[in-house]
Amino acid sequence: MNGLLPQPLDRLWIPAELDGRHGSNRALHTTVRQIKADNDLQSIQTWLTEFRDSPQTQRHYRKEAERLLLWSIMERGKPLSGLTREDLALYEDFLADPRPRERWCGTIGSRYSEHWRPFRGPLSPSSRRTALLIINALFSYLVAAGYLAGNPLALMRKRGGGGDTRRPAIERYLEYPQWQALLDTVEQMPTDTERQRQHHERSRFLLALLYLLGPRVSEIANQAMGSFVEMRGHWWWNVTGKGNKQGRVPVNRDMLEALQTYRRFLGMTPLPLPGDSQSLVMNLRGTTGITGNMIYRIIKDLVNRAAERLASSDPYQAEKLRHASTHWFRHTSLTHQADVGIDLYYLQRNARHAKLDTTSLYLHAEDARWHEAMERHRLKKE
Repeated sequence: MNGLLPQPLDRLWIPAELDGRHGSNRALHTTVRQIKADNDLQSIQTWLTEFRDSPQTQRHYRKEAERLLLWSIMERGKPLSGLTREDLALYEDFLADPRPRERWCGTIGSRYSEHWRPFRGPLSPSSRRTALLIINALFSYLVAAGYLAGNPLALMRKRGGGGDTRRPAIERYLEYPQWQALLDTVEQMPTDTERQRQHHERSRFLLALLYLLGPRVSEIANQAMGSFVEMRGHWWWNVTGKGNKQGRVPVNRDMLEALQTYRRFLGMTPLPLPGDSQSLVMNLRGTTGITGNMIYRIIKDLVNRAAERLASSDPYQAEKLRHASTHWFRHTSLTHQADVGIDLYYLQRNARHAKLDTTSLYLHAEDARWHEAMERHRLKKE
């Protein structure tokens, strides 16, 4: 296809030998496929359907998937499902200088115009990073769906350079020992009086909300119990976030159990009914919901108590913990989600970030590998 001009996805014809039915990276016999797609174009369209509730994001993701697919078949002569780690390294170089220019670059116009081209010109370092993050999300999705055997982009080493304008990774989050100290602190709170039991149950529920859903404090203060809803056998938390943007987060078993425990303590039904207007977190009198400022004060008190627990065994972590604010808990939730391998695509949706670049700041696995590699550089040779 070297002599042809690139075409948009919805007008693209791909010969059978390049459509991906027999791509070298296909998971043909090793897994149960979760999607019906039989070729690369269908698999991309299935992935893009996941973003149908966010047209702007869908268009942005379509652009990057479209570029990669076109480059794969027109420049490499391979199906997308046959790309290797070496191919993706070449593609990164291509993004910095798409050649031949007359074939790949032009002015923005109608997708159905003969003058349409996938690029306006070379991509900036920031745009290249975003493109690769989106492609990584595509590959990860297709691996999870049983369509691809592996994600070749996952093997690529992150590189820096003079033109690298990445923001530093998120550092204001709780390490696992700090988080465990906080959980232990809550579990050992006194429960002799009714007021103490109320404070204990509320604190435990509040930690579950902050850690398992990753919300902003204002989102907790402004939500009602009816924001927990069941759809098709699964529970979700519907949330109104910054700029009145609507989002939802999956409610896992731990969160559902925490919700049921708190509601039972308050004398409510275990799970809310549709339209339940009761505030999500109540004051100790049980008369009204608590404000964001009250949540901040509760968390700071718990943080200080947990820091005291750590002070004797790990004074450094204890001192860092004392500086934690409520927003650290959102960072902690997203960082720990990334640590357990939640896909970047789902992580972005949980965080309700507009850009993958923002979500990628919570990925710390590269730091761990970097540090582990440095351990081989020893002062005393063995």
